[in-house]
Amino acid sequence: MSSTLLEVTRAAHEEVERLERLIVKDLQNEPPSSKDRLFQSHRVRHMIDTVAATTEKLIEVYEDKDNARKDEIAALGGQTATGTNVFSAFYDRLKEIREYHRKHPAARVVDANEEYEALLKEEPQIEFSGEEAFGRYLDLHELYHQYINVKFGEPIEYSAYLDVFSQPERISRKLKLTRQYKEYLENIVEYLVYFFQRTEPLQDLDRIFAKVEGDFEEAWADSKVEGWENGGQENGHAPLQNTVIDLDYYSSVEELMEVGPEKLKEALAALGLKSGGTVQQRAERLFLTKHAPLDKLDKKHFAKGSRGSEQNGVVAFQQMDNGKDIALMEAKLKKLCSLLEETITRTKENVEKKQALTYEEMEAEREEEETQADTESDDDEQQIYNPLKLPMGWDGKPIPYWLYKLHGLGQEFKCEICGNHSYWGRRAFERHFKEWRHQHGMRCLGIPNTKNFNEITSIQEAQELWERIQERQGLNKWRPDLEEEYEDREGNIYNKKTYTDLQRQGLI
Repeated sequence: MSSTLLEVTRAAHEEVERLERLIVKDLQNEPPSSKDRLFQSHRVRHMIDTVAATTEKLIEVYEDKDNARKDEIAALGGQTATGTNVFSAFYDRLKEIREYHRKHPAARVVDANEEYEALLKEEPQIEFSGEEAFGRYLDLHELYHQYINVKFGEPIEYSAYLDVFSQPERISRKLKLTRQYKEYLENIVEYLVYFFQRTEPLQDLDRIFAKVEGDFEEAWADSKVEGWENGGQENGHAPLQNTVIDLDYYSSVEELMEVGPEKLKEALAALGLKSGGTVQQRAERLFLTKHAPLDKLDKKHFAKGSRGSEQNGVVAFQQMDNGKDIALMEAKLKKLCSLLEETITRTKENVEKKQALTYEEMEAEREEEETQADTESDDDEQQIYNPLKLPMGWDGKPIPYWLYKLHGLGQEFKCEICGNHSYWGRRAFERHFKEWRHQHGMRCLGIPNTKNFNEITSIQEAQELWERIQERQGLNKWRPDLEEEYEDREGNIYNKKTYTDLQRQGLI
């Protein structure tokens, strides 16, 4: 039934619209954990790729290069070789439908929504190593071993490598032009790209790299690329196109001598030829290359250590192009490191923490992280329902209302003598008169902490009460040994004399 091109087109449009609605529905749900958030991103990425592939097929159908769509539309209108017959086309199509249902009597309509809704519960298979911990950390151990075993590397710890691998400008340009460095750079960029695609599947990395390449080309043309400011030449030498002289403009050695000894020397050195001698000897040696390739010249014209034809200008240009490719990869490396800055920081902290743990502790921590990742939810992010504004318990939830009423935890008592300290509940307020904080406050005021001052929390009231007691009893009638109260660890109350005696006997 769906073999016609128009039916295929209709089904493709329906699939695109249904996938677009599913993408919106999936993104409206807030994932409860980082693992679910990663699954959601990969599901959406897969649906976007499906939409793009289906759209490309629809474009091919509408372009109709083989005129199949045009012929099918004409056939629906009853257009044939002998003329137009609408009724004949209608009954032919009706016959086809009846024939289909006769062959498939048990055919039923399949609800495609159920199949597509199942995509929202799908958990894509994402490959992560154990060290990567499902995208939380980087696993650069293989690249680290490659780094410390090459000439441009240095023997450092893995934790230190995490600080320097994103800084290619630390390496000298001479070592950057080696095959080992280029392979190392290709490997590290390839790994970071693969890691970024697994952890951030919705990011358009091609667009990011396109912008990086555009900025790099401008900076390279202006010689502003960090570490490559001189156009790819080491030690500040001039670029090759400025040192090679175009011999087509010179018809004799005498004309070439007018260039000057320094430029002739630079041109000869760039081609690997001897650059010594007089100006005329230099010009004659350079003029030989106008009519003969370097590999045809006598070896006596080449400088020591040069290899004949391999020291020609073509090789130099190839080295410059190679340097440009390496500089571009370094720019991509820096961009990837900036995008993965948080992950790199987490990796450093994880490595430093592991250095202080035993193997058993690391295994226990890994199991705990896996369990925590599986049970992580958004309960903590939700607002706790607490209309009565009850105090929070040890579990972060409001205490029961009966406990709140029983202990009077909703009442706040402030004591000025204790430095305006707050006590919640009647029981806590009554107990605080025998605690060190209140006793210290009374001692600072020069007032004995006796039962006469219970329920007194104001400094002024305590001082007024103490003055009245002194007036009633007289200044010399205060007996601290008998009236001043002390409390032991078990909460027993003694006067000063009894407390001192028991303390001397070691009973307290």
